[in-house]
Amino acid sequence: MIRVGLVGIGFMGWIHQLAYRRSPHAQLVAFCSSDAKKRTGDWRGIQGNFGPPGTQISLDGIEVFETLEAMVRSSDIDVIDICLPPHMHAAAAILAMEHGKDVLCEKPLALNPIDCQKILSTADRTRRLALVAHVLPYMGAFAYATQIVANGTYGAPIGGYFKRIISDPTWIPDFYSKDKVGGPLVDLHVHDLHWIQLLFGKPLGVHAVGRMQGDVAKFVHVIYDYGKQNVAVSSSSGVIDGPGRPFTHGFELHLEDATLQHEFAAFSDTAETMPLKIVTRDGQVIRPELPAGDDVDAFVSEIEDMAESVTTRQAAPRLDGVLASQAIELAITIQDQLASKYLD
Repeated sequence: MIRVGLVGIGFMGWIHQLAYRRSPHAQLVAFCSSDAKKRTGDWRGIQGNFGPPGTQISLDGIEVFETLEAMVRSSDIDVIDICLPPHMHAAAAILAMEHGKDVLCEKPLALNPIDCQKILSTADRTRRLALVAHVLPYMGAFAYATQIVANGTYGAPIGGYFKRIISDPTWIPDFYSKDKVGGPLVDLHVHDLHWIQLLFGKPLGVHAVGRMQGDVAKFVHVIYDYGKQNVAVSSSSGVIDGPGRPFTHGFELHLEDATLQHEFAAFSDTAETMPLKIVTRDGQVIRPELPAGDDVDAFVSEIEDMAESVTTRQAAPRLDGVLASQAIELAITIQDQLASKYLD
């Protein structure tokens, strides 16, 4: 059983805690918080854009610390799960690995490529794992498509279009700050930048147009250059000024012998789903039945990959820190490209 200490008792920390309670291979044995109320297990008031609200949790079998500095010194912990605000990821991950702990870090790995490299260099030097919790490839249609590509069921991926759009997240402090959250590219589009590379590999370059808010990109259309005539990949992501549709994402993934299509949109009055379809080269339309589950199930699968990675000392592909770092590198490249066009 992999023993985990959690830092960052906010929305994602709450969701991770729920997932650990379902995991057969990883156990939450500790957490730390500077909030005295949360240290009593009172996590009421935590609420995000999915999943159940926070409750009073049982502290049976859980050691409670006030600081991360104290928690990383515990010999009863194998992994530090970091669910802190993004600007705190690098320092927390490095501290944990310096004290002999593997790390599972919520996305994004860090806010910039320099901090990402510091984390990866520390992992190499300390021989610890720097795993990154990009949950998208574990979710429903995205997980199914990821497996289809990995298995080569319909041939190699040759292109696609990826979409992830939200309304202005006014509830997230400093969302448009480069130094705190990173803006839509780092906080939102990083999911697609990670998944695109998981499917196609790292692109040779990007070509972007979009809109800015201050010095960060607000909305972007991106074309990814793979240097191959038969690979065409593009994406759209960012923030629209329409609170009636707070969230939508989807994809059309082109494989050699089939096209996969899926979309989900949350509107203020209801949610709408275009279920996953596989349109084959020979004209079939296949509507696969995905496993039933709730909002936490994908995180349980993610934690199972973490546990296996720690056991085998080999990072699972979907959690690989290098891939997560490359996603941030792409995000900053796109942002710098837009800034050079529109802010000079």
